[in-house]
Amino acid sequence: MQRNTIGRRAVLGGAAIAPAFRAAAAQTGPVRVAVLTDENGPYTDSGGVGNIAAARMAAQDFGGVVLGRKIDILHADTQNKPDVAGSIARGWYDSGVDAIIDLPVTPVALAVQQVAREKARTVMITASAISEFTSKFCSPTSSHWADDTHALTSGVAKLMTGPNSRTWFFITVDFSFGTALESMTAKAIEANGGKVIGDVKFPIGNSEFSSQIVQAQGSGASIIGIAAVGGDQVNLIKQAAEFGLRKNGARLAGYLVYITDIHALGLDVAQGLSFPASFYWDQNDDSRAFAKRFMAERKAMPTKNQALNYACTLHFLKAMAQAGTDDPIAVNKAMRAMPVAYFGRPATLRADGRLLYDVTLYRVKRPDESHYPWDYYTAVGTLPASDAFLPMNPVCA
Repeated sequence: MQRNTIGRRAVLGGAAIAPAFRAAAAQTGPVRVAVLTDENGPYTDSGGVGNIAAARMAAQDFGGVVLGRKIDILHADTQNKPDVAGSIARGWYDSGVDAIIDLPVTPVALAVQQVAREKARTVMITASAISEFTSKFCSPTSSHWADDTHALTSGVAKLMTGPNSRTWFFITVDFSFGTALESMTAKAIEANGGKVIGDVKFPIGNSEFSSQIVQAQGSGASIIGIAAVGGDQVNLIKQAAEFGLRKNGARLAGYLVYITDIHALGLDVAQGLSFPASFYWDQNDDSRAFAKRFMAERKAMPTKNQALNYACTLHFLKAMAQAGTDDPIAVNKAMRAMPVAYFGRPATLRADGRLLYDVTLYRVKRPDESHYPWDYYTAVGTLPASDAFLPMNPVCA
């Protein structure tokens, strides 16, 4: 009931405000950045309240005021439903919200991106991963900050396929996102001299993976690709450890892996899993300083999604100050012209809205390699941004 009430307030509030009043409020009222996230579902640990906290930290670090106006951080629960998210976004934009961020789950993000396009308002996608957000659906006021499917699959394939690791077997969730991950990785594997020798599918929400794991073991592949996300991925990794898949010499490769997943699994279970990511809390002094503050508030280290919520909020506010206006087109032009402060990692926002950075391949440590709380990852390779991401979409150049 509470989630529906939030959504209705957002929609009704926007519908009740006349256009002339909205224009005036945009120039005199608070600047509002809205976090549209999963507050009660499967993505709450990797995003949720932590994303809201990260956006608030960014507003505080900027000084709480931009263009002489107070900065407010709003939030609502998508319920992981595109119609709900789209309605909330439409109401927010109609009531003068300046930017919407986060957006887990591809259909949710696509729905909100479409509303933002119609209204020429700012949307910054930090959670959903499909590369089509820029390759097909770019707009002057939309930007994609999350590690996208092209970067994830290229990173896994190029950095893991080698002389002693040429054969792959996939365990893939049976829906479009999982199929896309497997297909894109397979192309990169073949381009790097490797070979996919088999695959097996499983339905969303599967709880028992013995059949799939036995097939993977029997394949003799040197790398088992896990083309899955969320609870499916966690359960699969857990059962793979129980079956001793790693002890037989196979290496596990994942994609959308969050540090909260590893924390929940524990190093005994997750050790050896490899995956690409643009952020790890212990990567450098800048990330550690942010993580220390985040930990003090949330009692957990930040995920890459939460770090991106901080980075995009801060960048948006800097761009608004640079542009000297809240006009969405002008602000997004400024965003694309300025370097992005991404915790000590060089990053830029391309003209089509794609955030560019080098992608690091991490391996989860063995328990004896971990020396302090949340010391979970070892960097084993880096893929330059020029290789990780698709070429720029000329439509939005």
